[in-house]
Amino acid sequence: MKKHITSAISQSFGKFANREFAKPIQNFINSSYVKIMGLDMSEFHSPTTYRTLNALFTRKLREDRDYSLDSKDFISPCDSFITECGDIDVRHAFQIKGMKYHSDELLGEHFSKEEKSIVEYGTFINFYLSPKDYHRYHMPTNTKVLKAVHIPGKFYPVNIPSLKKRVNLFAENERVVLLCETTDKKRFYMVLVSALNVGVMQVSFEPKIKTNADAQSSSAYSYENLHLNKGDDFGCFEMGSTIVILAQRDMLDVNVRAGEHVRYGDTIATIKQ
Repeated sequence: MKKHITSAISQSFGKFANREFAKPIQNFINSSYVKIMGLDMSEFHSPTTYRTLNALFTRKLREDRDYSLDSKDFISPCDSFITECGDIDVRHAFQIKGMKYHSDELLGEHFSKEEKSIVEYGTFINFYLSPKDYHRYHMPTNTKVLKAVHIPGKFYPVNIPSLKKRVNLFAENERVVLLCETTDKKRFYMVLVSALNVGVMQVSFEPKIKTNADAQSSSAYSYENLHLNKGDDFGCFEMGSTIVILAQRDMLDVNVRAGEHVRYGDTIATIKQ
């Protein structure tokens, strides 16, 4: 099958970002990127310590941030801009105001009708990670991961202008869908959505998932005893992208709004008891 142009562009950019140039050139590339994009490096090592541009993109915090350990506090999984959030209308959510999509299409074919139905009248939150943001993602609460599904797709940009003009963008782009369960048996989905120039979405607990590769069909992985704690780093985007959370009905009291910036570790919702 012929590769979509967005995939070819992303793979080409990935090759550049993963190339290790001579030290003076690499220092110039990294420092220029930090300056042009306006990266805040106060929590990270110096730009000149990263051997590739991709290493800079996927940088880890020098020290983990403080966040609430209270089991009812649901924290932001990433540094991002909230493009939209609110209630799911039966099974419809919004990628941005006025641009509705069907949650079944986002989740794909590897979840049963019953598994998909848990988000009817539930809650959604969209997190957009810009190229200047910290690109790693963390668990928002103590979680049992029940299933991970990789869905190959396109690599359309997920910035605000693109969200306003392309219907079903999230459901067209390549994505990794995680079905998660809290310690009190409430369920939610975390959907990692690709974007232009995102060559890879890393999922540390499932090395079989290879994004922006040659896969033509979706694949699913189920787990019996995979537990991640709140704040656990389980991967990253290579460049900015989007995370969508779809939570079951009566699970979350959300305390953020569209248009707000959040940081990994901020309490963004309360899990209803």
